[in-house]
Amino acid sequence: RAMAAELPPLWLERARFATEVVPAEPGPEGADQVRFTVATNPGAPPGPIDRIASGGELSRFLLALKVCLSARAPGLTLVFDEIDRGVGGATADAVGRRLSALGEGAQVLVVTHSPQVAARGAHHWQVGKRVAKGATLTEIAGLAPAARVEEIARMLAGDTITDEARAAARALLDG
Repeated sequence: RAMAAELPPLWLERARFATEVVPAEPGPEGADQVRFTVATNPGAPPGPIDRIASGGELSRFLLALKVCLSARAPGLTLVFDEIDRGVGGATADAVGRRLSALGEGAQVLVVTHSPQVAARGAHHWQVGKRVAKGATLTEIAGLAPAARVEEIARMLAGDTITDEARAAARALLDG
């Protein structure tokens, strides 16, 4: 029931999710075989999640599952690395909205290339790499509001940031 409630806000309102638990031979991985099944379209039979769901659907099912599993443990830190993979536009915005709501009861860290998701964050850091003396270094910089507009505009437009991209970035941030 908890998963069913999480799916509509992630644009999976017609999907069905089930957990199958079948007794198995006891071993190092337990005494049950657990399998997640989904049906993503009305009238379609359910099947193993890894065979039925597209990459974007799989990301959203995982987000919903993490939300459900963390609901009873407030104060967690949740890390999502490209949980929005395979989605864009309005669906990415829905993922960003759900992550933002999740951040009301937990610390949520999200690695994303999606401007719709990045715009929903309370804070924004830019991660970059550079090579110095033959070693690759990772640099992380917190972005002030003006720099955040520029970064989201870059995410939208690519190498050449236009005034239109900046306006779109501001619109996303005003959300």
